[in-house]
Amino acid sequence: MSGGDEMERTFDALPQARGRGFAQTWWGRAWLKALEDTALDGEQLKKGRRHAREGAVGALSVRPGRITAVVRDRDGTAHRSDVLLKELSEEEWNRLLHMAVDRAGHIAALLDREMPPHLVEDAAAAGVELLPGIGDLEPECGCEAWDHCPHTTALCYQVARLLDQDPFVLLLMRGRGERRLLDELQIRSAARAAGNAPEQEAGQARTPEGVRADEAFAARDVVAPLPAPPPLPDEPGQPPALDTETPPAPGIDTAALEFLATDAAARAHRMLSDALAPGHEHQPLEVKLTLDQDAVRLAAAGPEPAIAGRLAAGTERQRAELDLAVRAWRYGGAAALSVLEEEWTPEPEVVARARTQLAGAWEVAERPQLRAGGSGRWTVVGKEAQLRVGRDGRWWPYRKELGRWAPAGPPDHDPAAALADVLGETG
Repeated sequence: MSGGDEMERTFDALPQARGRGFAQTWWGRAWLKALEDTALDGEQLKKGRRHAREGAVGALSVRPGRITAVVRDRDGTAHRSDVLLKELSEEEWNRLLHMAVDRAGHIAALLDREMPPHLVEDAAAAGVELLPGIGDLEPECGCEAWDHCPHTTALCYQVARLLDQDPFVLLLMRGRGERRLLDELQIRSAARAAGNAPEQEAGQARTPEGVRADEAFAARDVVAPLPAPPPLPDEPGQPPALDTETPPAPGIDTAALEFLATDAAARAHRMLSDALAPGHEHQPLEVKLTLDQDAVRLAAAGPEPAIAGRLAAGTERQRAELDLAVRAWRYGGAAALSVLEEEWTPEPEVVARARTQLAGAWEVAERPQLRAGGSGRWTVVGKEAQLRVGRDGRWWPYRKELGRWAPAGPPDHDPAAALADVLGETG
């Protein structure tokens, strides 16, 4: 994770790197080659690798021309370590950007956090060296070593891991932040498309018209980075008030419209909250409800009696039947509503598995006497209590109220646990 402004990024200390190389990409390995070709003492390199593997390098700060971190020896002594890399001049950046605009595939690769070899080769042909070479990584350390020491080499090994993930780290060290770089590329691309590209520098050959087919294909998905997501409001917004001095048109129920608008705002707030939560992409999609299920969901929100009456009529239920459906919904949503209202015949293997669970749920002396009924239901003999097994294998408790079975609690995979409260009340 990183933070900071455009021209300085701070990365949390990286975890230990046991059992793996420090660089997996070719550009990360090129960074390490520059270090290893520069350092005069191979023993210092070994110590630096060991420091990096053991997690001795703290948070890393990356700025134009410099990377910084605190590196600790095994005895806990801390040293501020810096590695300096020359920034590109304005003229070099101008040549690099001019070249990148002519190669759409280069921009596409950077947006995918990759650094294609052709980008480095084309930059070198334009007189710009992106990757460091021998002697380009200049060390400065609080241990006062004059050459690369274990602390600066450990820092360089960790930077190689960062470069694997994001080549824009290297471009920031060379003097351009990601946002500024992409903005300049966009401006130049727009100017080129409009025929207003800056005049060619004296003596520079004009770039041929058109784009190579492979580069055009590579850039097919190039889009600007998405902005940061908006902050989540503390609560849903308030819908507009429709109770005005002007009477509504015939047949328009303003109270019902306000209720629906409030419900829509609450659902939108919940969906946004889910979308902004870490790992949301791995969460299951919301199940699409039928009109009948959605009417029960709305009734569970507690509308005023007139609206609840309309929902009951729309679902062809009596008010008492809707009240039972709402109670089931509050215990378990659509699954609970299905257990309440649907008649189904469990397959023989489902019945056999349910009987095995029932037989093992209680000690013999404590086991209630159960009478099997249809649709996966078992009624407790002598009690106003019942267990129903759902299609998902969970057990739902029911109790008899005013002559009809009513949902009595949330489901459980253990039939004894599901029925415990109901048996306690009826005991």
